[in-house]
Amino acid sequence: MGAIFGIILHSIGGFAAASFYVPYTKVKDWAWENYWLFGGIFSWIITPAFIALLAVESNFFILENTEFSTTFWTYFFGVLWGIGGLTYGMSMRFLGLSLGNAVALGFCAIFGTLVPPIFEGRIMLLFQDASGLWTFSGIMACFVGIGICGIAGARKDRELDQDRSIAQVVKEFNMRKGFLVAFISGLLSACMAFGLAAGKPIAALSAEHGTASLWQNSLVLVVILWGGFTTNFIWCGSLILKNRSFNQFKDKNAPLKKNYIFSIIAGITWYLQFMFYGMGTTFMGKFDFASWTLHMAFIILFSNIWGFSFGEWKGTSNKTRSVMIGGLLVIVISTILIGIGTYLGAS
Repeated sequence: MGAIFGIILHSIGGFAAASFYVPYTKVKDWAWENYWLFGGIFSWIITPAFIALLAVESNFFILENTEFSTTFWTYFFGVLWGIGGLTYGMSMRFLGLSLGNAVALGFCAIFGTLVPPIFEGRIMLLFQDASGLWTFSGIMACFVGIGICGIAGARKDRELDQDRSIAQVVKEFNMRKGFLVAFISGLLSACMAFGLAAGKPIAALSAEHGTASLWQNSLVLVVILWGGFTTNFIWCGSLILKNRSFNQFKDKNAPLKKNYIFSIIAGITWYLQFMFYGMGTTFMGKFDFASWTLHMAFIILFSNIWGFSFGEWKGTSNKTRSVMIGGLLVIVISTILIGIGTYLGAS
C-alpha cells in the first residue's frame, strides 16, 4: 500500500503543478512579471515557511546545526532551479499548456531522474533484480510517452499554418522561442531533484528531532525555494523597473481584488506540487529517484487535460489528437510499472 499511496501523492502534486497557471490566466491588466512575482511570494516564501512551522520540530535549531556546505548546495540548486522555473512559465506562454509542458518536462524528467542516482552511484539498482527492472521499464516507458506527446506537439505546429484558431488560443505562440526556453527550463528545473538530494541531511536531522517522515522534506523545500525566490526576484524586479509596471499593483482601472486573489491562489497551488512530491518520495523506498519521473508524468497528463479543455488542440486533425492521447496512455502505463517496481522493492 505504501507504493500505491506514494503514487497517489505524486498524482496530487502533478495535478497542482499542471493547474497552478490556470488562475494566472484570470489576471487582467497586469504585466507577466507583476503577477509572477506577487504569486511567487506565496509560492517560494510564505506557504513553505508556514508548512514548515506547522510540520517540522525545532526548525531554527536544525538549520543552525546543518553543515554550511549542505545548506549552500541546497540553496544553490534552488537558484538554478529558479531560472528553470522562469523559463518554464515562458514556455507555456509561447507553446501553450499542452506542448509547453510536454517539451520542458521531457528534458526535465530525463535529467532529474537519472543524474542524481548516477552521481550517488545508485543507478545499478535498476538492473540488480526484478523490482529494479520493473522500475527501469516504467522510466523508459515514461520517456517514450513524453516523446510521443512531443511528436503530437510538432504535428500541431505544422497544422497551425492551416488553422489559425490555435494561435488565437495561445496568443504568444512562437515555436522557436518556445522550444529554446523549454530546453533551458527542462535542464535547470531538474535542479529541484538535485536540491532535494543535497538537502537529505536536513531531512534526516528533521526526522531525528521528531518530524514525521511524511513532512521531513518541508524544511529542505524552504531552503531550495529561497534560492528560487532569489532568482525570480532579481529577474522580475528588473523587468518591473525596466517596464515601469509597478504602478499596476495599485491601478484602480484594473480588477485589483481579483488579480490579487487569483495570484495568491496560483502561488499556493504552485507550492502544493512540491509539498506532495516531497511527501510522495518518502514512500518510494530505494527507488525514490523514480519519483521525479512520476511527478513529470502526472504534470504532463493533467496539463494536457487542461489544454484540451481550453481548446488548445481545436482545429488539429483527429490523427494528431490520437497521437497525443496515445502518448498520455503510455505515460499512465509507465506510472503503473514504476508502482509495481517500488512495491516489489519494498517487499
